[in-house]
Amino acid sequence: MDYGIKTWGNDNFFIEDGKVKVNTGCEPSLIEIIQKIRKDGIRGPILLRFPHLIQKQIRMIYKSFADAKREFGYEGNFSAVYPLKVNQFPNFVKNLVTLGQKYHYGLEAGSKAELILAMAYNNPHAPITVNGFKDNEMISLGFIAAEMGHDITLTIEGLNELESIISIAKDRFGCVPNIGLRIRLHSSGIGIWAKSGGINSKFGLTSTELLEAVNMLRDANLLEKFTMIHFHIGSQITDIAPLKKALREAGNIYAELCRMGATHLKAINLGGGLAVEYSQHKTTLHKNYTLSEYANDVVYLLKDIATQKGVHEPDIFIESGRFVAAHHAVLVAPVLELFSQEYTDQKLRLKEVNPPLVQELYDLLGTMNRKNALEFLHDSIDHMESLLTLFDLGYIDLQDRSNTEILVNLIIKRAVGLVADKKFSEILDIQDRVQERYLVNFSLFQSLPDFWGIGQTFPVMPLDRLDEVPTRSASLWDITCDSDGEIGFNTETPLFLHDVDIKNRDYFLGFFLVGAYQEVLGMKHNLFTHPTEATIIIDDDGYEIENILESQSISDILEDLDYDIKEVQENLNDRIEASDIISEKEKKHILGEIYLFLNDNGYLKTINNEDNAQ
Repeated sequence: MDYGIKTWGNDNFFIEDGKVKVNTGCEPSLIEIIQKIRKDGIRGPILLRFPHLIQKQIRMIYKSFADAKREFGYEGNFSAVYPLKVNQFPNFVKNLVTLGQKYHYGLEAGSKAELILAMAYNNPHAPITVNGFKDNEMISLGFIAAEMGHDITLTIEGLNELESIISIAKDRFGCVPNIGLRIRLHSSGIGIWAKSGGINSKFGLTSTELLEAVNMLRDANLLEKFTMIHFHIGSQITDIAPLKKALREAGNIYAELCRMGATHLKAINLGGGLAVEYSQHKTTLHKNYTLSEYANDVVYLLKDIATQKGVHEPDIFIESGRFVAAHHAVLVAPVLELFSQEYTDQKLRLKEVNPPLVQELYDLLGTMNRKNALEFLHDSIDHMESLLTLFDLGYIDLQDRSNTEILVNLIIKRAVGLVADKKFSEILDIQDRVQERYLVNFSLFQSLPDFWGIGQTFPVMPLDRLDEVPTRSASLWDITCDSDGEIGFNTETPLFLHDVDIKNRDYFLGFFLVGAYQEVLGMKHNLFTHPTEATIIIDDDGYEIENILESQSISDILEDLDYDIKEVQENLNDRIEASDIISEKEKKHILGEIYLFLNDNGYLKTINNEDNAQ
């Protein structure tokens, strides 16, 4: 089973010899990389970063727009900036800046902290754009960036910000940053982020405010610093039509402003929104366009408007962070337990005389074959319902109930195995009723917060055994104590996994396309923190594991929440010392154990032969 890898994988991964492999250089398998990292005793979830996938996405963007410009004879320039809000983690940002240097790939900041990062790490001669609401301090930082030599544009969200820029420009001796005006379009996006656009959106200037802003700049002798208009209709734009409509509106506003005397206005910033395909199923595809189509539509429409209006073709800016970041990271988490593994032949305790329905279940199991598997499966589920009713009424005892549960689960496993090569539609309803729960060593709230918050799906697949047919309809449970920490089985987008004995063999799941937003939005629910991360550098001769950053210890997590860790330790020590149950020898041992716990991370340790030997 390929788990839709050709749908969402972007040719970044492929399956060979039953394993997921990285489609570059020496083509290592993910399971090999994980096992190598775990040899040093690292347990719990691990986030793998692949810098070559960052480079690939950047290259694709610039090439697509270069091809479109060449095809249509477009005279404006193309630039891109990465919005730091998508993923600010240093092992991503530093790689991104280095890999984007040859393209003059820039950065976008939406807060003072992000602007400081952009000023410290941005590539020479690459643009910086600043969006979001700003106070005088943030605007002053923009002036400092301009004085440092950065090509920076402050995008104005309201007239009060423009008033601050004009005021600060009078008091400073040095460079004034470029000024962009964010326009509030009537056009809007679709889906969850549609409210980012439209006349009632949070950001941007109305037509009336836009005209007033131009007059304010003219009166302050700063009109020459007005170089960009900006719009944004939402993240993850899955349909190209709303973008084309917004482009026509923005393009005409640009042309009108040029004709009104904004002679230094030269750029239109489309914002972000370039979509990523997250679906594992062709029946539920998220986007209806390619990157080439996106670039061609942008270039063609802006050229057409400029030609009709008799103005110069604008430089094109985009801020597509999701497209650049999502692919580069894979979360790998071990399965700790399958909740039906207790249902084995060895646990069956049949009596000399069993209730008739229990005996019938035993006979069904013994006589099941490929021809009657589905029929017997339906019969066993009906029998189970009847037997549970009999238990509630007191007609059968707890041993009979235990035997019922074991026999039905054994029948399910055997039946699904016998009909696994049939069409999913024939067994899907049954699978929904008999789904297996896989306990996975990760926090959904920390590592996949968009699944919990907005129902965003992510591709999931095992790292090996892909040459075997998966027979278990899977629900994934994380290790938090929250019932929302579950990726339930869905008959419309079903996930099937293997029936594995975790005590004898590790089973790892990969969660793909998690590089955008998930890390920065992750919550410390139950005080689970960012997983251990590692950067994987691959070439034709092999691969290197670099920048291993282990998950925070419990002490570090508590300190992040402003606990005084010394006070925590002293309280624990005092309470252990005060105990009259614990011997003096045991007290020393317990204090040592607590010290080790505080300096370890909070994720669970797998219980199998390998770990017991550690």
